[in-house]
Amino acid sequence: MISALAWVRKGAAAEKPTTYEMTEEEYAKLQSVAAAEISDAKKELKKKSKFDEEILNDPALKDFDLENYDTEEEEEEEDDNEEDEGKQETNLFSNIKGLAYYDDNEEDPYITLKDGEAIEEDEEDEVQIFGTDNMLLVAKTEDDISNIEVCVFEGENDNLFVHHDFMLPAFPLAVEWLDYKVGRKAEQPGGGNYVAVATFEPRIEIWDLDTMDSMYPDLVLGTSDKKALRKAKGKPYSDFHTDAIMSLSWNKNVRNLLASSSADTTVKLWDLSAAKCVHSYNHHKDKVQSVQWHPSEASVMLTGGYDKRVGAFDSRASGAISWWAVDADVESVMWDIHSPSHFYVATEAGTVRYFDVRNVSNGKGDAPIYTLVAHDEAVSAMDQHPTIRGMIVTGSADETVKVWDVRENKPSMVISRNLDVGSVFAAKFCPDEPMLMAVGGSSGESRIWDISSNADVRATFGNAAKLGATPAKEKPLVGLQKDADDDEDRDAIISEMYGSAATDNTKIMQDDDDASMASDDE
Repeated sequence: MISALAWVRKGAAAEKPTTYEMTEEEYAKLQSVAAAEISDAKKELKKKSKFDEEILNDPALKDFDLENYDTEEEEEEEDDNEEDEGKQETNLFSNIKGLAYYDDNEEDPYITLKDGEAIEEDEEDEVQIFGTDNMLLVAKTEDDISNIEVCVFEGENDNLFVHHDFMLPAFPLAVEWLDYKVGRKAEQPGGGNYVAVATFEPRIEIWDLDTMDSMYPDLVLGTSDKKALRKAKGKPYSDFHTDAIMSLSWNKNVRNLLASSSADTTVKLWDLSAAKCVHSYNHHKDKVQSVQWHPSEASVMLTGGYDKRVGAFDSRASGAISWWAVDADVESVMWDIHSPSHFYVATEAGTVRYFDVRNVSNGKGDAPIYTLVAHDEAVSAMDQHPTIRGMIVTGSADETVKVWDVRENKPSMVISRNLDVGSVFAAKFCPDEPMLMAVGGSSGESRIWDISSNADVRATFGNAAKLGATPAKEKPLVGLQKDADDDEDRDAIISEMYGSAATDNTKIMQDDDDASMASDDE
């Protein structure tokens, strides 16, 4: 499942990322954490042993002899296992005399790369990121394992591949790219290339995207005190979140500020330079699903929650909040970057509502300028074109992605497509190539869709986007490239089992499938 996406601007990533190297302090920290985990496990085991002993000493159960239950069967199984292990050892080492042993790699004829030979140059070429490449951050969960895939998109070749990744402690709910240095590089001059990740755990992890094989995030916002978290679980707390963090928003005008919203009903303001919460807002009565800073007013914030309300306020004077009521739980809120006095609200009922933040009386906002019934199910993804006024995109649990023309406050659908990603959880326009859109969903697949080649989009927004004449055919979707080694391994196995003819036939069938898919896209 892909739960969140974020683009990184061209040129922000380091051309040659570095490889993470643990320090002695970090090794000591790792040992300390492991020792604490082992200690907790021993305590739990001791409690369990004490409980089991109480059960065994219960007079009512004495006649059943539970202490020796299944002892004979276990002994027989152990004997059988010992016999099997003995046979395996005999077979495993029966031909040991035929094995050759070499003192070093120089003598071994099967090792072509001798000791001391440099491979760093080839490795650097493989990990190099060019200034023309876009980077796409994909929050992915598969088989209960969550990670952030740092993908590179080569626009000239329509090639999308995973450059590197890092593991997450829990299911990711939001990602936010930041051009602000923290942690080990905080004192270095220039911008940064980081991602803030919100998960079901009530902490925010900030990772350096220019460092591969990282063991730890560069900064963690929130507490790791398990006792404090258990005590305050789900309750509003001033210094840290106590439940899942649902949304993140980096303040691009005051770069050291990051806002977060949580299922604990609070919105928190974090100072990245001090690595601490500097303010906690408690104006919602239920989970706060979405938060976003105003694009130009550095202190103004917009929030939306499961209490079916949207609040707009100045973070310096949180007592004066303007409220708007909507028809269902809020899925996301978004300021209109082309008209910053307006904002969009997407709801679980499948609607998108458009409000004017200036139309307020006694703290209560007026009715929406328009209501767009966008989908049959929840609007779980929403974004706006960075340069074309009036173009927005929505994605839904109904598995469709739709592009809308909302100019003149008269919304109309331009195109609706099923991109084969399952329920759509993320849809983001590329900041450098605005007609490219990344989409991800429940199937665990991500797609990059070039909407500039779509005839309906060109007919509606062609002049604004300077797209020119309609192309002969629409470009196919771009997905993550499979590793070529996978195909080679598959062909080798088929060839070994059925001969080379089978491999050739399989290749022909694959070519036919590819041609069929291309025809469907057309």
